Amino acid sequence: MTENKKRLIIIDGNAVIHRAFHALPPLTTKKGELVNAVYGFLLVFFKAIKEFQPDFVVATFDFPAPTFRHQKYKLYKATREKAPKELYQQIPKIKEVLEGFNVQIFEKQGFEADDLIGTISQKAPKKQILPEIETIILTGDLDALQLVDKNTKVYILRKGVKDIVLYDREKVKEKYGGLEPEQLIDFKALRGDPSDNIPGVFGIGEKTAIALIKEFGTLENLYKELGKNTQKAKNLKESLGKKLLDYKDQAFVSKMLAEIKKDVPIDFNLEKCHWGDYNRNKVSQIFNDYEFKTLINKLPVKQVNPIRKSGFSNGVNNNLRL
Repeated sequence: MTENKKRLIIIDGNAVIHRAFHALPPLTTKKGELVNAVYGFLLVFFKAIKEFQPDFVVATFDFPAPTFRHQKYKLYKATREKAPKELYQQIPKIKEVLEGFNVQIFEKQGFEADDLIGTISQKAPKKQILPEIETIILTGDLDALQLVDKNTKVYILRKGVKDIVLYDREKVKEKYGGLEPEQLIDFKALRGDPSDNIPGVFGIGEKTAIALIKEFGTLENLYKELGKNTQKAKNLKESLGKKLLDYKDQAFVSKMLAEIKKDVPIDFNLEKCHWGDYNRNKVSQIFNDYEFKTLINKLPVKQVNPIRKSGFSNGVNNNLRL
């Protein structure tokens, strides 16, 4: 990272909340309010702030209504078990905390948080005067890996709130048998995704999907070659070719469902997303109300020197400290 390169953290609110809620035992205040998801969210949030020393921070949330994906495929996420009400009841509390930190919150009817993340990750560099801005997506959802590029990395919660891994392009390729991040959309179009009830092509597993995308590049090119019955298409097993043709429409529907949008119409202004300018007393009061007394001493504090050295974990934070 260059000396003048700025850094943005985009928080996938719902994904982090879900991980925090299920990772921590029930924590309640003296008033009987459940706050385990709020506490766990803050542990992850503080860890990311300390690790990446951001210049900008935003948060995204799912809007509680069907999305355009549900309209195009009624069974989208139909098999997903509904989260307990105790989790949903903590979302307003987390938003209250984020607002206390002056973190901009984005959510939009008809879209998922992923779509807002994809849009912001594309818009942010265009709003910044400096030549490049590095984006870190904080999430527990592997779907975001399709957004990885030279300036975008994904910080994934794998287990609990402490086991977190940073994915760049090379780490994505390592995990998915050499596929590029942008090819994960085509991979899922073939493989499907049971967690989101994306069907894919019946009978095609992970290894076959990876092999097909590595061979043909994209879903569109795969079906183009099949349509022309090229030599590459003829090299496929007859049974595999038949599956692909039988479920062609389903494959393209699956790709539409899997692809994160990058053009959601939102009012995004990077300059309004500066991190670190917040009322410490206000946040301390919120923490006191939720009885997070141990976290008050860990609140980020602005420092004088605004120059940050390159690197993720150099042990020096010249903007903020925890």
